[in-house]
Amino acid sequence: MDTEQLSEALDQLDDRVVWDAERMLTQAVDLGLRARELGDPLLIARADLTRANLDMRTGDLVSAAQRVPDILRRAAELDAHALLARTHALWSTIYRHLGDASNSLEHAVQSVTLLDDTATDHMQIWHRSKLADALSLNGSLSEARAYYEKAVELAAAKDQSRLGLLVLNNLAYAECGAGHQEAARRVADRLREHAARNGFELTAPLLDTIGLIEIENHDYSRAEKTLLACLEQHASHPDDDADALPEYLLSLARAQRGLGAYERAQENLDTSRRLCAERSLGHVLVKVHQEQAQLHAVRGNFAEAFAAHESFFDAYVEMRSLEDEARARTRHAILQTAQARQDADRFREQARRDPLTGLQNRRYVDEVLAGLIASGQDLVVALADLDYFKRINDLFSHDAGDQVLVRVARVMQDEVSSLPGAFVARMGGEEFLLVLPGILPEHAAHLLERIRRSVDRHAWDTIAVGLHVTVSTGAAWCPGSSGNGFRPTQRDLLATADENLYAAKRTGRNRVFHDLPELSHPGPAAPPTGAR
Repeated sequence: MDTEQLSEALDQLDDRVVWDAERMLTQAVDLGLRARELGDPLLIARADLTRANLDMRTGDLVSAAQRVPDILRRAAELDAHALLARTHALWSTIYRHLGDASNSLEHAVQSVTLLDDTATDHMQIWHRSKLADALSLNGSLSEARAYYEKAVELAAAKDQSRLGLLVLNNLAYAECGAGHQEAARRVADRLREHAARNGFELTAPLLDTIGLIEIENHDYSRAEKTLLACLEQHASHPDDDADALPEYLLSLARAQRGLGAYERAQENLDTSRRLCAERSLGHVLVKVHQEQAQLHAVRGNFAEAFAAHESFFDAYVEMRSLEDEARARTRHAILQTAQARQDADRFREQARRDPLTGLQNRRYVDEVLAGLIASGQDLVVALADLDYFKRINDLFSHDAGDQVLVRVARVMQDEVSSLPGAFVARMGGEEFLLVLPGILPEHAAHLLERIRRSVDRHAWDTIAVGLHVTVSTGAAWCPGSSGNGFRPTQRDLLATADENLYAAKRTGRNRVFHDLPELSHPGPAAPPTGAR
């Protein structure tokens, strides 16, 4: 599998309409291993996101939450808009599971804002649908409707009719959950018409949604037929989540209670209760106890109804406790991951900084300079060395020497601060490196000369009476383009700058020496007296 085939395989997993999460998780792990073999950073990040998404879908919300922040950081570094959009969409879903409506909405907005030409048709449709879900969760159903309808329009325009069916399902569920039962019924009718028009069988989850809406509209006879069809679909395609069948049976029992078919309702409720016990489905069992209390009550068995209501209350309290604990674990994982990332970033930054001057250090240079050379832009590097620095330490103290290094660093940093991508590094001792990307050589020459003059004319006697400091600089140029396509290595470029620095020292110090085109004359030689 090459990079193109792997990218297509990841798209197929991410854009699936029907999910078999356990099997797909195995595929995602295999694709992640292949991405690492290929060494492609974007494919590795994409595979990691697919893995996180499937972790969430298999119920491991903590693992998903731990993975996402690092994926988001890498996606930003790669400037990969589609990956960023997918990552924000997953963050939105995680926060929805945590009951954090505002954060869910914030990330859903980002997931849509980042959509561009690199996004798949599935993303263009589904991300708008998930934004609608988040708006509905935040109580903004009128705005949610607009995004649901836009997603439906896009699905029709992009020949994604099965995905359009799922969007209609979400809209119907949102209307029902908001108590707008007539609107929910109209959307359910659209859902049936859409399926019939495109030759789709309604899947069990879709039939369950329609059945619930029919129950809320007191159309119990039709709801029973719908939910019996739901069970038939589940029997022929039993790949739904573990809680699906108990939920379908519970819905059917509700419809049958509405019809007055109490024996059938009790039979289905008992089966749902048994499955909940076998599969440890506490969240469904709570609803089973609640329905049992209502079924006893409608049959006039008030003592049993009261006992069932007590069971419901106990189960509800336990469920909320377990949910709160799970949410706390997930939030703790998110905070721990964020803190670990901040610590890692801080330690990494500290490792790339010179503690005395605050400038970048040699490690940072080794990390970034080769990439700047390979980028193909104009680049000037300059090695600057303080003249007679040992004399400063010997005559004025090492503390004075440290103050000199800090002030020289400040002078250099002030000069390059307005140049995009430019930086100054302390290479060790009294030697500094200036890296100036995207600058014309004559402009670089003038800048280096300004630095030389600023150091030479600085009020050094504020550190120690009689102190005077000068700097010698050697520069090298890496042109943005050349006829033969040759680009020097980092070692070549620094070696040239070092040779020119040696020439500046040899020809009198306190001067800039280079082989850049169209340059001004080297600076004047330093006076032969004093500690320089």
